Amino acid sequence: MSVELDQISKLVNELIKMGFEEAAAKATLSNVVMTKIANSSVSVVQNWRRVTVDLYLAKERRIFVLRFEPKSFEELYKPVESILSMSRTVEESPIYAPLPEPSKIKYVEEVYDKSIVSGMEDIGRLAERVIEVAHRERIDSVAGMLQIGEAKTVLATSKGALLEERKTFLQSYLRAFAEPDGSGQWCFTSTSLDVKGLESMAFTASRYAVDSRNRSDIEPGVYDIILSPMVFGNLLEYIVSMATGFAVIMGWSMFMKNKPGDRVASEHLTVLDEPRNRELPNFRSFDDEALETFNKPIIENGVLKTLLHNTKTAKALNASSTANAGWISPEPWNIVVKPGNTSLDEMISEVRRGILITNNWYTRLQNYVEGIFSTVARDAIFYIENGRIVKPVSKLRIADKFTNILNNIEMIEKSLYNIQWWEVSTPSKIPYVLIRNINTSKHVI
Repeated sequence: MSVELDQISKLVNELIKMGFEEAAAKATLSNVVMTKIANSSVSVVQNWRRVTVDLYLAKERRIFVLRFEPKSFEELYKPVESILSMSRTVEESPIYAPLPEPSKIKYVEEVYDKSIVSGMEDIGRLAERVIEVAHRERIDSVAGMLQIGEAKTVLATSKGALLEERKTFLQSYLRAFAEPDGSGQWCFTSTSLDVKGLESMAFTASRYAVDSRNRSDIEPGVYDIILSPMVFGNLLEYIVSMATGFAVIMGWSMFMKNKPGDRVASEHLTVLDEPRNRELPNFRSFDDEALETFNKPIIENGVLKTLLHNTKTAKALNASSTANAGWISPEPWNIVVKPGNTSLDEMISEVRRGILITNNWYTRLQNYVEGIFSTVARDAIFYIENGRIVKPVSKLRIADKFTNILNNIEMIEKSLYNIQWWEVSTPSKIPYVLIRNINTSKHVI
């Protein structure tokens, strides 16, 4: 099944003829190759070519959003007819706003790396390169995933927008193991076939695995904590998801009591949404409502600058769209932290009693409005005393508030790392950060 401008335009026209007042259709053709790594060997190679079609339909202020993986566009009409017949039984949307008139789009310079397209034919060789680099350290094995691919997106709306964009992408993570109990993990993402980035990922995972052998327990309590880009990226993704108009309207946000202009973080922190950052795979020239995207600060020098909006949440909160649609909920495209002016070694030297946490999982919120959360530190964790790393330590849990995480940031590294894996789904450029006085508790299996 192909995805062409005339096909998607015809589909939207047919949806209007059927009786809908508004319609938008987004079709995405993706071609992806993925290999899994287990026991330091390429274990599985999968290749899939997939077409997804997302539909936005509106009639009498009632909204329907659907997703299909059809074999042809003709398959869509029957289920859409059933939606039309039941539309009167659905309540009107409390945050309805009409689709916007299309804006003039200045396209992001396309990133379509032919090396990724050709590399899809022999991804095993690329994975073997990653494995070989990892084993330059004295580790026992590695496991992980590497995928590369290309994607084309076509968007049409009943307001007359007709847009398309294509890209290439790479995503990988690797976890290394060193007996008796050492482990380390790192990840990497890009829009090009960046072999050096993959090699750096492999080296970092293995180095952390070797350095974290022979762990011991420490007592939970209040520590100064250095978070790696993997960990800070995970927490920041939760925080940014709350900086959306939809989260505020639904009562899922720690920013419900704030407005742009309020101080919500340390003055050292600036967080941006950068859809026009060509290094990260979610770069986009237009959002799902066909508005031109633009880079914007969410938090700037500790001040809340922008809530992310589509036209619906913007109307409900008396704001303007930030071109982050999402037909229902606005979302960030790429998350970028403004770099600081320090190094990781300088951060460590400033810690009298603290912990360096390199990876985490199972982040859970107990209270969205208060930002109360916990997350489990895993893999390489190091105890710091009097400005130097003393020993690797066992798993523990951060149990605190996002407000404390944001306000207690004291130092930000000058280097940024391209981060994306299953715990950080939004492509991000993140540094190491030093955060003072954070609560930890014992990890119970």
